[in-house]
Amino acid sequence: MKKTYEVANIRCEGCANTIKKALSEHFGNSVEVDLEVVPRKVTVELNNLSDEEIFITTLRKLGYPLIDDEISNVESAVMKGKSFVSCAIGKLNPTKEK
Repeated sequence: MKKTYEVANIRCEGCANTIKKALSEHFGNSVEVDLEVVPRKVTVELNNLSDEEIFITTLRKLGYPLIDDEISNVESAVMKGKSFVSCAIGKLNPTKEK
């Protein structure tokens, strides 16, 4: 089943590239990042509940929490820092698919 999530800290194609690359290991090419809306949306094909946990955990590790995640100010600052690094990596290593 396809599911769409609102995700924080996504700013550009570099962020989208990093997210797609990290999630492609588990979800293949089913990951879509919509940069045209605010808050940004990520859509993915999920097969079970553990897929959702993997999806959310992977995003958080990259610095991209879900909009409705309850996180502290300190954790929010840490995630923003992580997302800047993830974004830079995505700009330097773009995905092959456009």
